[in-house]
Amino acid sequence: MKNSVGSYFDSLYDAINSTIYTDHTGAVIDRGDAYEAALRLADDAITAGNRLMFIGNGGSAGIASHMAIDFSKNGKMPAMAFNDGAALTCLANDYGYEEVFSRQIEFHARRGDVLVAISSSGKSPNILNAVATARSMSCKVITFSGFDADNPLRAMGDVNFYVGNHQYGMVEVAHTALAHAIVDLKCAGVLNAAAKSLV
Repeated sequence: MKNSVGSYFDSLYDAINSTIYTDHTGAVIDRGDAYEAALRLADDAITAGNRLMFIGNGGSAGIASHMAIDFSKNGKMPAMAFNDGAALTCLANDYGYEEVFSRQIEFHARRGDVLVAISSSGKSPNILNAVATARSMSCKVITFSGFDADNPLRAMGDVNFYVGNHQYGMVEVAHTALAHAIVDLKCAGVLNAAAKSLV
């Protein structure tokens, strides 16, 4: 049992520590640069009077809700998650489940908002459709994906966080930690400190 528990946490550490970060061109970037870019996107949006939008299915929906409230309450960054049960069932019934997030983005998004798209597989049609809609409305995009290295979501963000693991639990816990680091760094004043160091 001790070995199994130890192996589990070693694997979780590896999943988080081996995350690959890329920019909008698909080029691999340094972890620090990825977080600076993500913080800058969020900060620029909030400064301009915009907001963050979080989407995900299943466990990723839970992460979306968790992040939306923490970004709003702790980070002072207005954020919302598009996973209200009535909205999802209404839109799925009327338009199909593939459109449940893209339709809400059409309703609520404004130019300059930031969409945070979370998908373990990086292949969920409703997530991919939502990103395309956000792009068409001049929103910025941050993605969190996992599983296969060639998943399409990984290539769709301005900043992309990819966890190369095929276990849902590992990917979801890693995504939670990686996303939470953005708001924790914001609360710690890291972006402001970095800006001052450039003056």
